[in-house]
Amino acid sequence: MRALTLAAVLLVATSAAFAASSSPIAPITRAEGRAILQAKEWHNGCPVAFSQLRVLTTRYYGFDRRAHWGRLVVNAHVAPRLQTVFAKLYAMRFPIHHMQFGDTYGSLRSVPKDGDFTASFECREASASPCTGAKTNKTTGSWSMHAYGEAIDLNPVENPYVGCGMTRDKTALSYLDRANLRRGMVTPAVIAAFASVGWGWGGSWFGSTKDYMHFSANGH
Repeated sequence: MRALTLAAVLLVATSAAFAASSSPIAPITRAEGRAILQAKEWHNGCPVAFSQLRVLTTRYYGFDRRAHWGRLVVNAHVAPRLQTVFAKLYAMRFPIHHMQFGDTYGSLRSVPKDGDFTASFECREASASPCTGAKTNKTTGSWSMHAYGEAIDLNPVENPYVGCGMTRDKTALSYLDRANLRRGMVTPAVIAAFASVGWGWGGSWFGSTKDYMHFSANGH
């Protein structure tokens, strides 16, 4: 019992030391840059340079009802605002499944088995709405806001992308009923937290295509 207590104390001390010694907004290291390249999440021609990206380290409240440290890659000029947003989400105890750097980047990404991880920077073009009759892999020819590091996808299972009122993610089917509010689903308080820094929500898009997980600097 004494050993377990000591281990717990050391864990808390390590977490406190991490928080005290690490900058919450830091430039991408060489190792992190290699991981992003290995995951093919950045390439020549992307609309944002590595020098414009930052790693945001922030606390979040997990589904296990415990505090965790999460890390997201975002654009430098939105990092302080997102730091404010995630502080608000943590204060309201909004649960987030996973939010780790390795969920998205690296040659051997540690993608959680449930696939329900909060994501940020990804250099890709915006997908066309299936309501237009386009195939699912069709793009619009313009960059996604993720490619600028100015978008967040929050708990994608509980907050699915819905095209023409439907989703292809079977694990998210029960979450199409947005009136049946459950843990991890975006709430008015979450929307207000992002709106406080000028960010818009994909769940408020006009028409039958909604992106309930998606928040971005311009709402798109």
